[in-house]
Amino acid sequence: MEYKHFSHPHNLIIHRAYELGKQVNCSGCDFPCDNTTTAVHACHQCNFFLHDHCANAARYVKHPCHKPHPLILLPYPTYAGSTFICNACNRPGRSFSYCCALCEFDLHVGCAFLPVSVTHRDHEHELGLYYGVPVVPRRGSNIDQEYCNICKNVLETRNWAYCCRSCDFNVHTACATNEVVPGLYQDNSPESGAVEGPGPAAQAGGSGGNGVELELTEDELAAMLFELKLQMMAQSIATMGNIK
Repeated sequence: MEYKHFSHPHNLIIHRAYELGKQVNCSGCDFPCDNTTTAVHACHQCNFFLHDHCANAARYVKHPCHKPHPLILLPYPTYAGSTFICNACNRPGRSFSYCCALCEFDLHVGCAFLPVSVTHRDHEHELGLYYGVPVVPRRGSNIDQEYCNICKNVLETRNWAYCCRSCDFNVHTACATNEVVPGLYQDNSPESGAVEGPGPAAQAGGSGGNGVELELTEDELAAMLFELKLQMMAQSIATMGNIK
């Protein structure tokens, strides 16, 4: 069976991961494709592969962390250097991203669909997703950074994190979800385990368990993109006016 994806010029052949016979990375998220039993979309000629959940990621989303504008799925970064920095985890990316060009706001595909709450064997309570670490003031501490309670490395307060406020237990999103099957968090069905959590991400609302609205009507999308285009034009004119 073949499949046409907007990000690639050739048709993609659908396989099971184990049928590829080799370890390959997904061209959408850069994670290995051999860690899933679901479908993999492949162009062997170009060594191009996509997880099923990356191949079927929504082209546009309304995300509770960036309410002013829709985020558009881009197949590659448009910035100089061909990289972007994810506003959720602060890590670079070279593949798919959900982007607001006006605000230069970017998310990895995986970060965009993180569940609003998770459980982890290292902590007895449920952890809620926060769009920034809730800092508890401590004498002599650096307010710009905390430390992850799982890996013990620095946890920048501007980055997203999973937290238990009652225990002051804060962890990187990657550390909290290292036991989650990739792509599972994009399923808004009850089986996904993405239930309402205690953090601002849960309070932000939305139609799915992770607060991300995947469905946009054509009129709604057209209006949002038109407004975004006008704002980008105004910003460009203002920038040109400041050049002397």
